[in-house]
Amino acid sequence: MTKIAHTEAKQLAQQYGTPLFVYDEKMLCAKMDDFTKYFQSDAIETGVIYASKAFCCKAMVQLAAQHGLYLDVVSGGELYTALKAGFDPERIFFHGNNKTPQELSMALKNHVGTIVVDNRREALRLKELLADSDTSVHVLLRINPGIEAHTHKYIVTAHVDSKFGIALVQEDEVIETIRILQETNGIIFDGLHVHIGSQIFAQDAFTDTVKKVFGFAKHLQDAYQIDVHTVDLGGGFAARYTDEDAPIPVKDVCQAILNACTEANASLSAPVRRVMIEPGRSIVGEAGYTLYTVGSLKKTPNRHYIFVDGGMSDNIRPALYQAKYDAVLDGKEDAPAADTYTIAGKCCESGDIIIDAIALPEAEENDLLIVKTTGAYGYSMASHYNRMLMPAVVFAKDGDSRLVIRRETYDDLIALEV
Repeated sequence: MTKIAHTEAKQLAQQYGTPLFVYDEKMLCAKMDDFTKYFQSDAIETGVIYASKAFCCKAMVQLAAQHGLYLDVVSGGELYTALKAGFDPERIFFHGNNKTPQELSMALKNHVGTIVVDNRREALRLKELLADSDTSVHVLLRINPGIEAHTHKYIVTAHVDSKFGIALVQEDEVIETIRILQETNGIIFDGLHVHIGSQIFAQDAFTDTVKKVFGFAKHLQDAYQIDVHTVDLGGGFAARYTDEDAPIPVKDVCQAILNACTEANASLSAPVRRVMIEPGRSIVGEAGYTLYTVGSLKKTPNRHYIFVDGGMSDNIRPALYQAKYDAVLDGKEDAPAADTYTIAGKCCESGDIIIDAIALPEAEENDLLIVKTTGAYGYSMASHYNRMLMPAVVFAKDGDSRLVIRRETYDDLIALEV
């Protein structure tokens, strides 16, 4: 996890205010470079796609482009951001389980390179939109391989009852959907997409997915003469939130996946010629942290609260799926722990807890609290609950910083009201 110096944290808080999302730009770049360096093979074409849902803004999209990544988007808003950032639309993958006709039209109009079709109805919708068009687009079909990712039930995405994709046990529907795609003028059917979940620590979850999907690709070729040129294995690579977490090193997980792909291609004589992965959290998670100012402190018979000037409005993950975080009091990192605290936000919900229990030195009003590994799904999932303002976001590098998203004002809050 990234470490911020006391003087830097204090200066950033003074310059930009709190709550404040801060990204270590050097770590962002290093993470992207690791994936592009280690996810390469002489035996099969490879590609790394940044999963922008983890953190999407123009500056982040531009950084991904500079480091040679593709980009995935899951909504018209993420696509619009990417286009405004100048990202090459041919390198965009458009995901989502319920893309609207307007979003699909937007993708086609802007020449998005690949659309990941989620279900049969979406295939028909795309066929309708291409009926009177001379546009062409590459397409992957999302399937559910039924791999158990051993993660929280809210972030498992490949079980048979998932809202995403078509389960392999529904083979007839898979085949029917592929035939619709293959028979549609303007669609270039490339292959299959899977995503088994998020925050995955078990390497065999990835390698088992490779074996199953490549096996299914071979089955499609043998039984139905369907060519699977590309397999997109999705993401799910973990980040370290606390000392309990042990993410697989990027080099190791990339090598394991590539070895599994090479072995599967050889043993099955499968014609898969390109494999993609979609890291998101593992790129931005540990590179980001949130600065809060401590307000009131409160003791009850069983808890000692630290109240901060943000909360579930800028970090919904603890309330949503019991996510755990680590934190330090700025300038007191080497001081002995004085008590076990509960870090609570200022939103009007009893569940507005950022950290349930953490040992910290004595906390005082106006201390600066630094919560680590908030770079993924913090700003992306932020809300206006209680009319809280969206925090600013800065990129910090070599003692300098640049504002990439300004803090909202009260005027911004009511700007859309009529």
